[in-house]
Amino acid sequence: MPASPAILEHLEPDAASDAAGRVPPSRGSVVVIGNFDGVHRGHQAVLAEAVALAERRALVPLVLTFAPHPAAVLGRTPPPLLTTLPHRAELLAGLGLRRVVALRFDLGFAAWSPERFARELLRDTLGARVVVVGENFRFGARRAGDFAELARLGFRFGFEACGHAMAADGRGAFSSTRAREAIGAGDLAEARAVLGRSHALSGVVAHGEARGRTLGFPTANLEGIAEMVPPHGVYAVRVDALDGPRPERLAGGVMNIGVRPTVSGEGRATHEAHLFDFEGDLYGRALRVHLVARLREERRFDGVDALRAQIRKDSEAARAALALEAQSPTADPE
Repeated sequence: MPASPAILEHLEPDAASDAAGRVPPSRGSVVVIGNFDGVHRGHQAVLAEAVALAERRALVPLVLTFAPHPAAVLGRTPPPLLTTLPHRAELLAGLGLRRVVALRFDLGFAAWSPERFARELLRDTLGARVVVVGENFRFGARRAGDFAELARLGFRFGFEACGHAMAADGRGAFSSTRAREAIGAGDLAEARAVLGRSHALSGVVAHGEARGRTLGFPTANLEGIAEMVPPHGVYAVRVDALDGPRPERLAGGVMNIGVRPTVSGEGRATHEAHLFDFEGDLYGRALRVHLVARLREERRFDGVDALRAQIRKDSEAARAALALEAQSPTADPE
């Protein structure tokens, strides 16, 4: 029999559970299962209903997710990432789900039968009284279990299975796929409509070639980005520091994503942000850059002076875009 999978992270533990993520039978839980990449508006609607249900029944609301993405373990190409696991947990906590159990998905766990999944994980470890899943949820070895099987096993093991449809707007259902398509097209407004906030990139500031400083616009060169990167171009951004107990807003700015054809030719793509009205050493610091608006495509200029003049125009356009975004009722929180 495959060994029990490891719990990678059990975030925000409280008196309702132990360090291994187990919920005492006396409490019980509402378990919402999913990848929740992006924590988009469809996810948000489902999670809000789960939190309300948990409050009505005096149960513990929690999210069960998996890492790495099952596709990566099963030999398929996983979709581009919208949110890292820590960012996902942060967003989920903001929705009232302060307990996130991230389970290591490996070949051993993939071989579990649907019955073992329901008995050992949902009932015995998570104390499930209600399990909420998407309409197309599959579980167990070779995806043998479907919603009907989950409901049957729930009746046997003492929990209720609830399916949910995804919320939608006039363009269709909110989904991670729809968000990825928008980001891939550079349509940040559509991505924001799906996510309910700006798409963000996170990484660590590394030493670059200091070309921005020589142009009069010092930049933070972000490396180690895990999230999906939009097309090459220039973007208005807001920048947070991630090296404290919670994200700290540093400044607005302008970011270039691309190969810097005027000064570097067709080399490796870089992600460089110039922060407005900011002084300080950012090297080695973890940042999150919120992509507020796409200003233009990346292009080659006729020399450094022309590039410098364009950067000034880009900075003015970015300040205007950020001022407009700050007036929006859906502005990203400070």
